Amino acid sequence: MGVTLGVDAGSREVKFAAYGDGEVVFRAKVDTVRFYLTCRNGAGLDLSKLPELAGAPRWRRIVATGYGRNNVNIHGGATLPEIMAHARGAVWQTGLTDFTLVDLGGQDTKVIAVKGGAVDDFVMNDKCAAGSGRYLENIARALGASLDELGAMRGEAAALSATCAIFGESEVVGLVSEGVPVEVILAGANQSVVKRLAPMIARYRPRIIVATGGVAKNGAVRAMLAEAAGVEVITPSDPQHNGAIGCAVA
Repeated sequence: MGVTLGVDAGSREVKFAAYGDGEVVFRAKVDTVRFYLTCRNGAGLDLSKLPELAGAPRWRRIVATGYGRNNVNIHGGATLPEIMAHARGAVWQTGLTDFTLVDLGGQDTKVIAVKGGAVDDFVMNDKCAAGSGRYLENIARALGASLDELGAMRGEAAALSATCAIFGESEVVGLVSEGVPVEVILAGANQSVVKRLAPMIARYRPRIIVATGGVAKNGAVRAMLAEAAGVEVITPSDPQHNGAIGCAVA
């Protein structure tokens, strides 16, 4: 059968997963801007130029998905719609066939209803980075906190609007000037992400949620999401490479 290389060209990072003999045998990721600068070759992309793939097994085929509606034009590669790629990745990683997938990315959020192992419906927030990984990163950076510290904060929470990933930092400055503790602001940032997700998730009345994407590693967001939705939230072993895995196993 040979090896298939899955490529998920996200807004912040490009993830790779190689699949062969029933398992994922290689993973890698690279900054998105550097990926395009390095691999651009005429009207397409040449992956042989990328050092991060030097240790990958020789692949027989390439299947790629891209950010939003953009196709990833890789020489010799096929493309797969982004929603389908993420759903297939989650089905393969969890073994589940009926669930609500919440993909918490760097600049967008996808909520996908999966039934019988296939996409039944989806809703996507791709108009603004508010409530995404970028938003949380900006808040943590403004407060001098690590992402691990952010992911542990779920107690008393400040009320944050999360209306903009950029102007959220101005809101944080105001709270700090008022003497609000850093941990309370961080918990508020996590809570604001969940509040933005809640209406998107509620429309599908989930029985179980599978969380993927970088923000899925945030334990506080997962716990708050489970509490808000009233269902179990599980995270596959490799949430960040889920889209690439979905392409590789397609």
